[in-house]
Amino acid sequence: MTQTEPDQAAAAADPGATDPAAFDAVAVDDGTLAGGTLDADSRPAALDDAHHADVSGGWLRPAVFGAMDGLVTNIALIAGVGGGGVTPHSVVLTGVAGLVAGAISMGLGEYTSVRAQNEQIEHEIAKERRELERNPAAEAQELAELWIRRGLPPKLAHEVAQALAANPEEALRVHAQEELGIDPHDRPSPWVAALSSFVCFSLGALLPLLPYLFGATLLWPALAAGGVGLVAAGAVVARFTNRSWWSSGLRQLLLGGAAAGVTYLIGRLVGSTGIG
Repeated sequence: MTQTEPDQAAAAADPGATDPAAFDAVAVDDGTLAGGTLDADSRPAALDDAHHADVSGGWLRPAVFGAMDGLVTNIALIAGVGGGGVTPHSVVLTGVAGLVAGAISMGLGEYTSVRAQNEQIEHEIAKERRELERNPAAEAQELAELWIRRGLPPKLAHEVAQALAANPEEALRVHAQEELGIDPHDRPSPWVAALSSFVCFSLGALLPLLPYLFGATLLWPALAAGGVGLVAAGAVVARFTNRSWWSSGLRQLLLGGAAAGVTYLIGRLVGSTGIG
């Protein structure tokens, strides 16, 4: 079939519009597209090997949780015993005990929870592997129906599902991802989660103790140091979530301040009444 002049003009202006294979000829390679050079703003994100953050490595959630928990726990603990009128030495002793006990508890808790989660995933993957071995046709049909419900043409969905069945390991990965929402080869490490939580809790819990360790005898420097830590931790979290740093930092400051306020009042009450 002979191309009309408009078709020829369109093909000359955009080869990929009339011949998809021609896109390979004007390849996207090393920052160029259709013979031009891309600047940083127009460069497609897909050209970068790591244009998404790692959301399944198992370190960010326990690290954030550990740091926040360490900060809030020891700020509240120091505010409580400080409000009760104890000596600076007693405040330091209480804070150090809270740091060590909390860090160990957080590390063990993260290891146990992530390990249990991975064992559950392994169990579900083993079930899916057995089904693929025993009923490959039924599993392919199930996968095709999932894709059809998402808008894929029925004929194409069945063709892809059948082609996928020829590669058992890839079929298992796709079935696990589509049916269970997990990637068998991309699971969080319990050791990474435990270490992240342990270290970050320790750092967070240490911050409000620093003024006392450097010789302070009043409560307010410890609370101020803890407040700065809360704002900084919130700002770091905003770096990963694309939120404004000040709103994230303010949120953490308010939450930590509320906890410290409650324990301070309780400490004052217990200290003034001489209970215990």
